[in-house]
Amino acid sequence: MSVSTLAHPPRHRAALTKFWLALAFLVALGAAIAWLGAGSMRSDTTQSGLQFRTVEAGSGAYIQDVDGVMIEYEGRLLDGTVFDSSEGRGPQPMIAGQTIPGFAEGLSMMQQGGRYRIRIPSELAYGAEPPAGSVPPNSDLEFDVHIVQVVPNAALMTGAPPQPGGLPPEAGGLPPEAGQAPPQGQ
Repeated sequence: MSVSTLAHPPRHRAALTKFWLALAFLVALGAAIAWLGAGSMRSDTTQSGLQFRTVEAGSGAYIQDVDGVMIEYEGRLLDGTVFDSSEGRGPQPMIAGQTIPGFAEGLSMMQQGGRYRIRIPSELAYGAEPPAGSVPPNSDLEFDVHIVQVVPNAALMTGAPPQPGGLPPEAGGLPPEAGQAPPQGQ
């Protein structure tokens, strides 16, 4: 039997194995670099199920339930449908503790000047009974939020303690009387 009849002479098997091992190493290295580089694009998930991502870090103290905030925001359904936005109206004022539970939890991880993205599971949003409007029952919500200004203890200054469950009037959460806390039990 001559050497020319063999498909791969034995001395080339080691070189071929080294080639495939090197190729596999380069693919794994590329995947690791991509995973590390995408770190700022990944969300952290809290124990409650809220997904939180810092797009641009803020500074100062973290927002408390009794703090007032001026925010620019856009609220979307997961299919991309915008159901509420501050665009064209300027920054919107609110008391952090007077928002839906998921939004209040997200605000507690934010600082003045920062930009954030949060995804709120339905049970921390409006659940099975959303306000009249374009939010279907049991919808998860996604918000892009820019914290323009924080006013520490703003709820205490008005004399109205924060009550969970409210949002700006255009989002269907606060009662029509500006500056009043929502009725108990809501």
